[in-house]
Amino acid sequence: MEKMKHSSTESAPKELFVLAQQKEDTSEKISGPSRTFFQDARRTFFKNKFAVLSVILLIIIIIMSFVGPTMNDHGIDDQDLARAKMPARVPVLENLPIPGFEGVLRDEFKGSNVEEATNNAYSRYDNQKDFIDIEVLSEGDGSKNSAEVRATYRVYEAKGMEDEYFWLGTDSLGRDQWTRLWEGTKVSLLIAFIAALISLVIGVAYGGIAGYYGGKVDDVLMRILEVLVGIPSLVVILLMMLVLDPGITSIVIALTITGWTGMARIVRGEVMKLKNQEFVLAARTLGQSNKRIIIKHLLPNISGIIIINTMFTIPDAIFFEAFLSFIGLGITPPQASLGTLINTGFDNIMLYPYMLWFPAIMISVIMIAFNLIGDGLRDAFDPKMHK
Repeated sequence: MEKMKHSSTESAPKELFVLAQQKEDTSEKISGPSRTFFQDARRTFFKNKFAVLSVILLIIIIIMSFVGPTMNDHGIDDQDLARAKMPARVPVLENLPIPGFEGVLRDEFKGSNVEEATNNAYSRYDNQKDFIDIEVLSEGDGSKNSAEVRATYRVYEAKGMEDEYFWLGTDSLGRDQWTRLWEGTKVSLLIAFIAALISLVIGVAYGGIAGYYGGKVDDVLMRILEVLVGIPSLVVILLMMLVLDPGITSIVIALTITGWTGMARIVRGEVMKLKNQEFVLAARTLGQSNKRIIIKHLLPNISGIIIINTMFTIPDAIFFEAFLSFIGLGITPPQASLGTLINTGFDNIMLYPYMLWFPAIMISVIMIAFNLIGDGLRDAFDPKMHK
């Protein structure tokens, strides 16, 4: 049988046989360049359109907080009661059907008849009849408050300021709202960034030491931290008011005293999880100091969670500053912050709501932007999100 197979193979024509060529195995070949973890994180972050848009928006707001106050001739403390509570008026926009920027005060008034409703409108706007346009909405049937009119008060003409423009109006003391809004935004962002930076440094150092050394060091440091956590921030603020004058310094100190505790806890937990990993043991074997191990090996591996937590700390600090200024424990006039502007607008919300709109919109945009950036960074530093 073997002889038959051998003879048949020899008798077969050579054209039927093709020389096999050995090819390189491409099953495990890398088709593209390898990327580091931070390159993957950056790639994932830029895929998040809302986070990227928030970054651009925040950059614009930060730039405008420095440039905005210089865009007109009105200083932050320039007061003139003759121009108090002027509505917003913007060139070009005043001629477009965009409510809120045409430089007029508009409201609706009721009465038992049209004449009474009209007189209510005249008395509301200092009887400037020549500058008040009346539009009858309802003539009524003679019953109480059945007639309704809409009054449009051309306040810039009434005060002889046809050539003046206050882009966001003025406050109760005649100060330009545009200038004060950007100055207040700059102060609020400055307080938030300083408080977040100090909390970052203290929290990372404190949590890193407690988590790395453990034992008695960890017990002592964590008991101190628990005492600080148990003190309400508002109590700390009140104590600061007894020692320091209300202002930026007292707010930053109050935010610093209790603001770093959350960061310290997070860093401590992450360091305790990593300190027994092989790369840390290898560093110890090579004789590296504890300080170098923490700074060069542990902190880079937890930098993602540190950045994310910091991005969420900044809007918390902005809101806390605004809350303190709103209740009168933060920035005091004539200094401006978003909290003081909201407080002034709240006092006039019934008659001049525009004084509240602009600072409220600004603080809302800033806080939403920071939270969207924080969400984007959280997804970017999550290995499960990398594709």
